[in-house]
Amino acid sequence: MVSERARSGKVGLPRRQEPDLADLATLTLDPEGRITSWSVTATRMFGRQARDTTGHDICDVLMTGPGQHDLVKRALAEVAAGRVHTATVAGGSLGDGRFAVRWEPLGGLGGGAVVIVQHAWPQPAPSWLRDATAKIGSSLDLVETATEVADAAVPGFADVAIIYVAERLLVADELTSTRVAQGAVVRRLASRHSRQPAVAARKPTGPSEVIVLGPGTPGCRAMATGSPVLFDRLDSETAQRLTRYPGASRRAAGYTSYLAIPLIARGVVVGCAIFGRSPASPPFNHGDITLAGELASRAAVCLDNARLYDRERRTAQALQQGLLPGRARLPDRLEVAHRYRPVGDSVVGGDWHDIVALPGDRAALIVGDAMGHGPEAAAVMVQLRTAAHTLAELDLPPELMLRKLDSMAAGLSVAPFAATCVYAVIDPSRRSCVIAQAGHQPPVLVFQDGTSRVLDLPPGLPLGLGEERFETSQVSLPPGSVLALYTDGLVEGRTWTLDAGMTALQDSLTKALADPATSLPEVCRSATELPHQDVEDDITLVLARVRP
Repeated sequence: MVSERARSGKVGLPRRQEPDLADLATLTLDPEGRITSWSVTATRMFGRQARDTTGHDICDVLMTGPGQHDLVKRALAEVAAGRVHTATVAGGSLGDGRFAVRWEPLGGLGGGAVVIVQHAWPQPAPSWLRDATAKIGSSLDLVETATEVADAAVPGFADVAIIYVAERLLVADELTSTRVAQGAVVRRLASRHSRQPAVAARKPTGPSEVIVLGPGTPGCRAMATGSPVLFDRLDSETAQRLTRYPGASRRAAGYTSYLAIPLIARGVVVGCAIFGRSPASPPFNHGDITLAGELASRAAVCLDNARLYDRERRTAQALQQGLLPGRARLPDRLEVAHRYRPVGDSVVGGDWHDIVALPGDRAALIVGDAMGHGPEAAAVMVQLRTAAHTLAELDLPPELMLRKLDSMAAGLSVAPFAATCVYAVIDPSRRSCVIAQAGHQPPVLVFQDGTSRVLDLPPGLPLGLGEERFETSQVSLPPGSVLALYTDGLVEGRTWTLDAGMTALQDSLTKALADPATSLPEVCRSATELPHQDVEDDITLVLARVRP
């Protein structure tokens, strides 16, 4: 039987959804801000009965959070002028979450306001903010991170964005609370405006510009107080600075609403972001401050992470440069080239090498490897390298030098570790070399005729195990031959066997040395970039050639 509804042709049409007002609280205020009515939904939302709220100032009942008293004064002033005021607020007696509050003029009965409160958070974040959260921090480069922040804000949130970071954090690594009585020295890392292509985001004020934000400027005030600053025109100091850049003043005149947000990471102000909107966009309001705060929180932590990474990288690079062999005075007939490649993001690991000039027109070559990479291996490596260099300068026989180095390593106050070392003393005049090893990979000797062989030497035990004796072997170095000392990262890996790695190294060296025009540093570079290598450990290679 066909129903009357089906005959009417309304089958399948969705029923109209009536609005759900359960999460809307309404109340009315007199012109002084006292509550004159309190709805049932307000009781349900905030747990306060009408008899306990009517007649009381709203700032004593509902808006008790920091800064909310000023917000109420502004809202009442707007309503008294016949305008609607909206804001997003949180905290105080409102409880957890954020609330959208709308103030409308109340006609009759001497004026006042109708206040409508609705849960505003949690709710889906705007798409630009979701995208920003996903993208910001993809790089540990400071400028790139700042550019990601500016690109995320424009045009979804603002028509212009400028990102500043405190200069002292970059040059002195001082992470202290900002006190800017004389102004804030900042570096502009990125800027973007909606009429500007992304590729030109470093303009109009020049890349990495260092400026002083005067104590009266909004950016300085935001950094000094740790609070956002809303303003509707540029300060005279900023306006004067923009006149130095063609077209910048004209573009700045097109913005009529601004917001300065401090960038706070780990409780410390690390910079600020300036956002601007043109007349075509609505002026910033207190709800926008909430959104900008979400962006600033993410941006500040990512910028500080990039700063910390940059500091560690510079520290590691300085340490590594300091550990590279100095310009040793080599014998005239001896040519030496060397290269170090760290694994992954490590700049300093467990590998070390050194070249030491010895009496009698000789030279000592040292290559060592403390197990692992990163700061722990580097700490061991630094001590071993320093001790090895000092012992080598004493011109001790190789076996005695390794014995003393082993004794020192056994007494290191660090967690148990393994370290290997090979020590070679080359005498070009005699075309010979004496070598001793402590658990290290055997050297490779490449001859001028294109052949090569792995030297069969007593391997010895790794350093730190208390070995009582190491054996020395003497090797002849024909004219034009090349001796290769290296660490195991060059020949070992999970994707190839040791034999395959040794064969690949020999093939690479003989192929590169077959061309007399190839310099020894070029041979060193090509041999440390073998196509089969998926580098899993630090790589060190030292090549020595006795000239004919």
